[in-house]
Amino acid sequence: MARHFDAIIVGAGQAGPPLAGRLTSAGQTVAVIERKLVGGTCVNYGCIPTKTLVASAHTAHTARRGAEYGIGTGDITVDMAVVKARKDKIVLGDRSGVESWIEGMDGATLIRGHARFSGPKTIVIDDDETITADKIFLNTGGRAVVPNIPGLDDIDYLTNVGVLELDVVPTHLVIVGGSYIALEFAQMYRRFGAQVTVVEKGPRLTSREDEDTSAAIKDILEAEGITVVLGATGLRVAKHAGGFALTPVDGADPIIGSHLLVATGRQPNTDDLGLVAAGVETDARGYVKTDDQLRTNVEGVWAMGDCNGKGAFTHTSWNDYEIVAANLLDDDPRRVSDRVPAYALYIDPPLGRAGLTVDDVRRSGRKALVAKRPMTRVGRAVEKGETQGFMKVVVDAETKEILGAAILGVGGDEVIHCIIDVMTAKLPYTAISRTMHIHPTVSELVPTLLQELAPLE
Repeated sequence: MARHFDAIIVGAGQAGPPLAGRLTSAGQTVAVIERKLVGGTCVNYGCIPTKTLVASAHTAHTARRGAEYGIGTGDITVDMAVVKARKDKIVLGDRSGVESWIEGMDGATLIRGHARFSGPKTIVIDDDETITADKIFLNTGGRAVVPNIPGLDDIDYLTNVGVLELDVVPTHLVIVGGSYIALEFAQMYRRFGAQVTVVEKGPRLTSREDEDTSAAIKDILEAEGITVVLGATGLRVAKHAGGFALTPVDGADPIIGSHLLVATGRQPNTDDLGLVAAGVETDARGYVKTDDQLRTNVEGVWAMGDCNGKGAFTHTSWNDYEIVAANLLDDDPRRVSDRVPAYALYIDPPLGRAGLTVDDVRRSGRKALVAKRPMTRVGRAVEKGETQGFMKVVVDAETKEILGAAILGVGGDEVIHCIIDVMTAKLPYTAISRTMHIHPTVSELVPTLLQELAPLE
């Protein structure tokens, strides 16, 4: 006979465990099903391991710059086995913590296996066990897209999962893709000592950003010795004595590399959930369709995190959980549309982003104000010897509300939050421009930036 629970959560990523905690605290029985690693992408293959590696790479980079600060360091070496061991230890600690959290919940049952719908209220695990619930929450995450590149199947290539297992520094790491994951790994491994080439099919890196932001990011990477190849529209790859040969366009010289990382995007883990059996609708890319409160078209089924296509970040997944819990348990009608889109690119210096780009605002046709300040005019950045990048903000000329911002510079991933908070509160930009900030900080120049607004042309 099928076991019955009050709720089933498929996937133990960022949204699933905290929702299980709220539901069990409310006296409900919950089954949490995970087929691979508890913690999801963030803990195992995303934020936690990559930012741990970024920290090691930053340390190596700073040590090499010691002479600029009057510090003698001698020859800098990178022991990749130790770097990896540090990363693995931190990941294991986080994953074990989430496992213990779920297992310690009174009323929660952690089930290992592959879940598939056999009906709108029924889940079959590994074709062996059947469980039912009145409420089912999908939190199945996503995985790397593998593009159709001729010859790719003939070589051993890496995705964001496999590259984390390297315990040696590649001789020449070639990365296909010019967006966020690709660029973080590019700078990281360049700082570890690898030769790095980034190959992007488009005309510029990070195509969702404004052109000046993309150009500045390219300058930052090239200044560290990373080769950037753009307009690679005819990629093909073949085995080579040195590893592989990647030809970016017909007639171009092949790029000979030792390791190939494919980082061309993500796709949702929804193709093997039996969604048709439940009647759950997806869009053309496989993302589960949801409304503003993350309900699917099937009553009693919700979708949270990367599988719903509404953010694909750890923070959006967590906020998905908060929205679902608020509506179910707190009589608080929170909505996805309430949040300000925000994210960061963790190259060094980082990019903090919120809301619309300037290009977005231009396309909308609305009247706006814009201001931009180079980090060379931010005292704290000068003192730290980290003056790459700029601050930029765009404001609605009529409502005076901030429409978006890009902080590419030291501390940009933290500074952006004062702007996000004001945008969420729907306050005018003067809520920041007239605020006294602490000196000396990077954030203290945000009020000054906003005092320099001029009409967007």
